[in-house]
Amino acid sequence: MALQGSLLDLADDVRLGRLAGQVRRTPLAHGAWVDHRPGWVSGSDAVLEVLLHEVPWVAERRRMYDRVVDVPRLISWYDGEAVLPHPLLADARAALSAYYRPELREPFVTAGMCLYRDGRDSVAWHGDTIGRSATEDTMVAIVSFGSARTLALRPRGGGRSHHFSLGHGDLVVMGGSCQRTWEHAVPKTSGAVGPRVSVQFRPAGVA
Repeated sequence: MALQGSLLDLADDVRLGRLAGQVRRTPLAHGAWVDHRPGWVSGSDAVLEVLLHEVPWVAERRRMYDRVVDVPRLISWYDGEAVLPHPLLADARAALSAYYRPELREPFVTAGMCLYRDGRDSVAWHGDTIGRSATEDTMVAIVSFGSARTLALRPRGGGRSHHFSLGHGDLVVMGGSCQRTWEHAVPKTSGAVGPRVSVQFRPAGVA
């Protein structure tokens, strides 16, 4: 995987920006919403380097109809007891827990990670409805590192879709009923894009 430093992120040190007054919320139908905070992480090239080379990435295979196929991305999972691979991620989880506590009323705990190696890697339409999110409103907070990719959302059953371009150090949070009433995907792209790592923070019992 070829890693090219970001031309837009020239900070010398790794740090988080403010959330208060900087997060833009997009209300969706059926009680769902999406928050977007571009450039939340400064100096994110250093975090991406660690994620690419020090995370224990796993390649999965899944049955699709009558055959077993490679999952088009690599994954890794950190439960609430695990030490995250970069201290900035622990700071980000704590900052998100503090900022969203009035709505979420519990902390973010786990950290799932996906590595999209190039434009051929993707994730199909789905909602994170394993566990409590199948019946309860909750949140999934995603911090993106590396090449910009599109996060697409559409209502279950049809309707107007939304697209967010998530760049290096961007934050997006899907909340309310989003996991039950909407689907999201990271589509493939034919463009020349480098690697991107998605770090997903979730409360306990949400997968």
